[in-house]
Amino acid sequence: MRYMMTYDLMESARNANQWLGATAQSFASYPAFSLAPVPALNWLAAWGKVTERTFQRMIVKPDWGIRTVTCEDGKDHVVEVQTVVERPFGDLIYFKVPGRDIQPRKVLLVAPMSGHYATLLRSTVASLLPDCELYVTDWHNARDIPVSEGKFDVEDYTLYLVDFMRHLGPDTHVIAVCQPAPLTLAATAYLAELDPAAQPLTLTLIGGPIDPDATPTEVTDFGRRVTMGQLEETAIQRVGFKYKGVGRLVYPGLLQLTSFMSMNADRHSEAFSNQIRREMRGEAGDHDAHNRFYDEYLAVMDMTAEFYLSTVERIFKAGEIAKNDFVVDGHKVDIGKITNVAVKTVEGANDDISAPGQCIAALDLCTGLPDSMKASHVEPGAGHYGIFAGRSWRDNIRPLVLEFMNTNSTKKSTRRRTSSRVANTNAAAN
Repeated sequence: MRYMMTYDLMESARNANQWLGATAQSFASYPAFSLAPVPALNWLAAWGKVTERTFQRMIVKPDWGIRTVTCEDGKDHVVEVQTVVERPFGDLIYFKVPGRDIQPRKVLLVAPMSGHYATLLRSTVASLLPDCELYVTDWHNARDIPVSEGKFDVEDYTLYLVDFMRHLGPDTHVIAVCQPAPLTLAATAYLAELDPAAQPLTLTLIGGPIDPDATPTEVTDFGRRVTMGQLEETAIQRVGFKYKGVGRLVYPGLLQLTSFMSMNADRHSEAFSNQIRREMRGEAGDHDAHNRFYDEYLAVMDMTAEFYLSTVERIFKAGEIAKNDFVVDGHKVDIGKITNVAVKTVEGANDDISAPGQCIAALDLCTGLPDSMKASHVEPGAGHYGIFAGRSWRDNIRPLVLEFMNTNSTKKSTRRRTSSRVANTNAAAN
């Protein structure tokens, strides 16, 4: 019960701060106070507005907010988000664009389950929509999943990806961003051995910890310093009485957010101070740069305890993917069995989360692939976020990924007949 009480204590603190912000704004905005200008009251109203919004966003799942997309015909087409596979811990959703021609590229974008919702990839989705039939993994907040639905660990996550790939079929291009990269690689290898006809055409791994020890970072060092017992004791709590998942053991999103914020505390503190000053001057707005970023950044979700702990223990500490020792549902996955899926890795030169070297390790594990079906790219000057969003992604990485898909799509028929033919003639250039 003490873990459940701790969970409710965090939620109570969040709720109290939201209430304090709303109260401060309401009090300082009392009309009678406007008879005489009082800078302190103006600051209090601005502080209250920023504070209320900040703590309120922590429990809200953001909307995708992608209403339309401009297609090759020069027209804006409405975008509809449809659920095509519904599962307890995550859905496969499809961004349907009515009224346009079916695009030749069918893409599965595997979103991270690392504390934020899949909407963190909103800009990535928006950039791919004009050129692709796009499907995205939409993971659910563990606090909203009843205990009766059972467990969900890295093996279950991998099997979800296997099912999604089977559903979409072999003419699919898969892109995995950050955390899911090693498990997506394992899911592809699982299909290569047990259901070869369901393998995707290409697999693009972006900034993922395939081999966390290849280039150590603060994240990997943390995994080494802390024992599993310490992690379970300090990080795992039971969902409180407010949510459907009451009693489920989770790694709380609010705890994860605290870690995120503490890594760059000075920068976040300055950002909120500047936003309060903008509110005082009447320069802030619902959709300004600060609110666009923090509305997404602050929206966090709980992960099941077994998923979080098994990720740390098996991916980071034991390095099961890096050593090709990963087991799924009693079956030892052999990444060397991948022979018909072209694989590309993307890394950021300034990535301080999954540093260069961690992701490209996937190519060495793909011993069954010829070099002509392997490609890699390191984006100069790009950090972790920049390799799947922002200017680096839009101007440099996205065109390379689409070219990689196109090149291997043209080889589809011959690749399915034999693995000895060249599948990516421009791999060295990318």
